Amino acid sequence: MLHLIRLPFVLTSTRFILFFTILGYAAANLSDNGRTATLNDISYYISGVPVAQLTTPSSHALQDKFPNDDLVTLTVILAEAGSVEEYNSTLSNFRQEDDVFQDGFLQAVYISDISAEALDACASFSDETYGTKLFMTRGTNVTGAVSATLNTTIPSGPYFVSTATGNIFKAYRLYRDDYLAFTQPVISDERDGFLPLPATTGDLMTRSIAVPSRLYTTPSASQPLAGLRFAVKDIFHVKGVKTSGGSRAYYSTYGVQNTTAPSIQRLLDLGAVLVGKTGTAQFANGDRPTADWVDVHCPFNPRGDGYQQPSGSSTGSAVAVAAYAWLDAAVGSDTGGSMRSPARVNGVYGNRPSTGAVSMDGVLPLSPHLDTAGLFTRSGALWANVTRHWYGGGDTNFSAYPRSIYISSDSRDGSVPEALALFDAFVDRLARFLNATSPEVIDVRQRWADSSNSTVPLDHLLNTTYAILTAVDQYNLLGAQLITDHAALHAGAHPFINPNPRTRWAWGQQLTAADPSAYAAAVRNMSAFRDWWGSNIVRPSAATCSEGLYVYLRASGTASYRDEYFEPNAAPPLGFADWTIAGWVGAPEVVVPVGEVAYQSEVTGRTEWLPVMVTVQAGRGCDGMLAGLVGEMEGVGVVRGVRAGKRLFGEEE
Repeated sequence: MLHLIRLPFVLTSTRFILFFTILGYAAANLSDNGRTATLNDISYYISGVPVAQLTTPSSHALQDKFPNDDLVTLTVILAEAGSVEEYNSTLSNFRQEDDVFQDGFLQAVYISDISAEALDACASFSDETYGTKLFMTRGTNVTGAVSATLNTTIPSGPYFVSTATGNIFKAYRLYRDDYLAFTQPVISDERDGFLPLPATTGDLMTRSIAVPSRLYTTPSASQPLAGLRFAVKDIFHVKGVKTSGGSRAYYSTYGVQNTTAPSIQRLLDLGAVLVGKTGTAQFANGDRPTADWVDVHCPFNPRGDGYQQPSGSSTGSAVAVAAYAWLDAAVGSDTGGSMRSPARVNGVYGNRPSTGAVSMDGVLPLSPHLDTAGLFTRSGALWANVTRHWYGGGDTNFSAYPRSIYISSDSRDGSVPEALALFDAFVDRLARFLNATSPEVIDVRQRWADSSNSTVPLDHLLNTTYAILTAVDQYNLLGAQLITDHAALHAGAHPFINPNPRTRWAWGQQLTAADPSAYAAAVRNMSAFRDWWGSNIVRPSAATCSEGLYVYLRASGTASYRDEYFEPNAAPPLGFADWTIAGWVGAPEVVVPVGEVAYQSEVTGRTEWLPVMVTVQAGRGCDGMLAGLVGEMEGVGVVRGVRAGKRLFGEEE
């Protein structure tokens, strides 16, 4: 029989409340899943995996100071303190740099280097000011403190320490996922993989996300992204964690992953810190809330009234960045707009890189012809820095930025006047920054008709191209195998598939059965358009990488509510539009914020605000140039960083 016993421990001196569960079962394998704690009204998770051990000449030093506690807080300082002022300054820096550290972590202090003159004064000051009961330092001849040794070097920062064993555990702050952005919170297994977070707070439908102290990492030449907190769309495999793809059937059919997708491993190698996997439209298709999101619930867009469409398919990643200031970035995928569309409605930076800029191995496929991985951030400078390191290589020889701006003639269709004014103002700022020639308005359909060798209109040529490639490729590369594997586990039962991918897969199978040449024709049509675009619109340049930039209005300030009902999903095609071009031509494209417009919410009955976003496309392979451009544009005010929450730039605007 399995017995679950929950034992609360209360440390009144620091208002530290610790809860843990003891599992008992004869001859059972018992694993430590860690503990949750509340310290001064802030929730924490304490991993069951120690990162170091603290020893003192007296093995009972910790227990003598804390006789009623099995775990206490510990602050490690690997820096020299020559005075009380230096010690207090270090603590002040911890508070400013880190949202995990707080004064409650000063129950016990270990400081590596401190002058003999300052030792007693710092110990007394810490006791009187912060309630520190055990002040430790390395060395053998110390007064005013306890001599202690760490068995391995660990970074400065907040920890928890066992009074019985001296084992030291990382401190993770727990944040609520109120917008349902995450599917699986994760923590490091302290080796080369991850563990699902076995902890949660007691809120309606929400998970808890554990974030480690920012003090644990320091950027370096080899790890320039050290400490960057990021999340990843739940179609990327992560070692130690299952992948769901937004599908209960997929999640239950396949086990824990043994390797991490190379694109995600690249970020980890650069020092970034993964905190969880985020919600996705099933298998990265185009589900609409709420009816299409059958297996998992659609995340909530934090902007405006909180009930606007969050778009997809990288829904959770965009929502997480737009909602939570404690998260720096999130990875998603883009096949036909799955990064750029969520970026536009959630009001964050988001991109599609050049096709092939980053490995898509270890990622659930939609179509290898079009699949890419992008990044969401709230800052253009941060987006530029991370993507340049992430994608690496590429265009490094350009000496200037493009001086030609091409504006889509479709940008003015269906846009509110206030959004058009913001778009025009952005184009003006961009032109002045680039010292560009007068922006040229381009009607792509007419230009194709005038200059291509084809007599077929674009809307007809590319009408079913995306639908064919994605429907056929995903069924062949993912769907058919899932159906077989699920049936083998469930007595022949077919897995449930959400309406959108189910309809697309069936459409693709029916089409190719009727016309076996349809897939090859779709590839030819895409290639023909790609060649024409690179020769006639956004041409390569030795000096600027991309001869020009293609610019269009992406979010025009119109409301779209998540409770809207649509006609049943008949089938593709998806047709031709500005947002499809980057996929066809394999070009990098980024969505940037240019402002907000007011609207009268049908939900709140009051004035709310929606993002206005613009898309900038460069030539294929010019990812580094585009990143540099966006970073510099934010530096001079052509674009701005945004905040997390309802408004892009804060409630005061």
